[in-house]
Amino acid sequence: MKVLIAGAGIGGLATALALHAAGITDVTIRESVNELRPLGVGINLLPHAVRELTELGLGDELARLGVPTSRLSYFNRFGQEIWTEPRGRAAGYLWPQYSIHRGELQMLLRDTVEQRLPGSIVLGSSVRSSTPWAAGGEVVAVRADDGTESVLHADVVVGADGIHSTLRAGRYPLEGDPVWNGLMLWRGTAWVEPYLDGRTMIMAGDGQQKFVAYPLSNPGSSADRGGLVRVNFIAERRVDNAGPGENSWTKTADPFDVARFFDGWKFEWLDVPNVISSANELLQYPMVDRDPVERWTFGTQTLLGDAAHPMYPIGSNGASQAIIDARTLAYELATAASVPVALSRYEGIRLPLTTAVTLSNRELGPERVMQIAFERAPKGFAHIHDVMSQQELESIAAQYKQSAGFAPELLNERASLSVE
Repeated sequence: MKVLIAGAGIGGLATALALHAAGITDVTIRESVNELRPLGVGINLLPHAVRELTELGLGDELARLGVPTSRLSYFNRFGQEIWTEPRGRAAGYLWPQYSIHRGELQMLLRDTVEQRLPGSIVLGSSVRSSTPWAAGGEVVAVRADDGTESVLHADVVVGADGIHSTLRAGRYPLEGDPVWNGLMLWRGTAWVEPYLDGRTMIMAGDGQQKFVAYPLSNPGSSADRGGLVRVNFIAERRVDNAGPGENSWTKTADPFDVARFFDGWKFEWLDVPNVISSANELLQYPMVDRDPVERWTFGTQTLLGDAAHPMYPIGSNGASQAIIDARTLAYELATAASVPVALSRYEGIRLPLTTAVTLSNRELGPERVMQIAFERAPKGFAHIHDVMSQQELESIAAQYKQSAGFAPELLNERASLSVE
């Protein structure tokens, strides 16, 4: 079986590794850029994604690169605690949750693909279109430097080419631009004093303005930094712009301009404006997704990751869901009686679940606790239980884990996607 993957992001690279582990080794990844570089900032890998990468043999490297998240805490814009829950092994999972730099994770996946599938990554070559209806469907790839076209053949074509997927656009030509919800995000990293226990992911604010932070290094791990830790942060604010503007990993903003939006957000345990203004670089992009579609698969072509289900960065699910897509697709291709059956099973398993997550994220997912607290107590509270009951808080957290497929009992007891 010959598989061609469009896109060498986290989803595409994870797909190549999953296919290799399942015994499918005739794999090619076509990537439009001429060089893969460790772009972006931090992401969280939830236990269901860590399980899949661990079963692909990357557990030790993840432990080396990432920080195991101990807990997730929600606060209002005054720094008052709304809800805290343990994460990873502390929450009963058999696998940890990691905070990790997106670019470092991508480079780990790239290096592992090059080791296990030498020569499979072709840079400077984007997939423009495919005709998947006949066996050995044709794929048109274009060289970035001179525009030369080449016609390739593959038994399966996987569109892992992101939110602006060319292959998705070929099947949904009237879809248009991604859907913007009016929020602008600024993401960066900064070296700051450790906060709380040094491994906590925090979210503070509400549906109008929010700050997220989690450490990308352990306290004491960088002797030359005098005890500081590298923290990834996301500053988020509703804006009055006429449109979302550019949606990429390269648009920058002035940290001091953004920090002014958060004047007064100085908590006893974290100085938010100081964190933002300490960033060496701040990347700006709008919070966008796309409406879920009824179908990913057309003949021998299917979609994966952000090309299939771009979602708001809420609940730490974007990259994690792409990794699970990859493992599910590889398992079905290796075990089903035919390619059409495999792609049908893959879509049948993954499309409903990711649609539910996408729509839940539009309703703020587990972050609803912050908005509810804001609506009921906009000036703060003496104790959260004066505003929300323990049962309500627990219910919101549990519902999201169930819908996203990472409730501890579901994940721990689920059969492995490894192919014997």
